[in-house]
Amino acid sequence: MLTPMQFNKGGKLPRRLAEIWAQLDEAQRRSLFDFAEFLLARGDAAGDAADVGSEAPLEPAHHPRPETESVVSAVKRLSRTYHMLDRQRLFSKTSELMSAHILQGREADAVIDELEEVFQEYYRDYLDSFGQK
Repeated sequence: MLTPMQFNKGGKLPRRLAEIWAQLDEAQRRSLFDFAEFLLARGDAAGDAADVGSEAPLEPAHHPRPETESVVSAVKRLSRTYHMLDRQRLFSKTSELMSAHILQGREADAVIDELEEVFQEYYRDYLDSFGQK
């Protein structure tokens, strides 16, 4: 396991990451890449939350679910659809579901179904904050 000190020791992280990569099978490499994409998407979406002082709730954008979709792509799609939601509030649950898929092998379709429910639930909470349903 990497310790925080190893991150700052003159370029050893890329070498260590390459060593880890070389020891993984193809499925594990895909999972590592998917998780890196998820972390990147989470960082991109951090500043996208709508202004809290809005007078009326914003409507979700329409981004239909493709026939085949990765969990990372689903998180990105749902983040674009529900652009008004606070990503920090969603982070815990989306991370939990992403981990269930990557680390525990839960099927992508089941995880995406649950992600959609989570985003819808948070949107209902958002509407409640405006006194609407």
